[in-house]
Amino acid sequence: MILIMYYVYLLQSLRNGSLYIGCASDLKKRILEHNQNKSYHTKKYTPWKIVYFEGYIS
Repeated sequence: MILIMYYVYLLQSLRNGSLYIGCASDLKKRILEHNQNKSYHTKKYTPWKIVYFEGYIS
């Protein structure tokens, strides 16, 4: 059985303080995608910083 780690994370926009909650299996990659404007819902509020995250095994 292969166990995969998933993360729930909270981002805060450095532009206006907006918060965004998401989940991903590759947290570093996903944060980069948010900050490279590859996410439709977050691209207008870049840059983002991670405020909190938790990891879970599936």
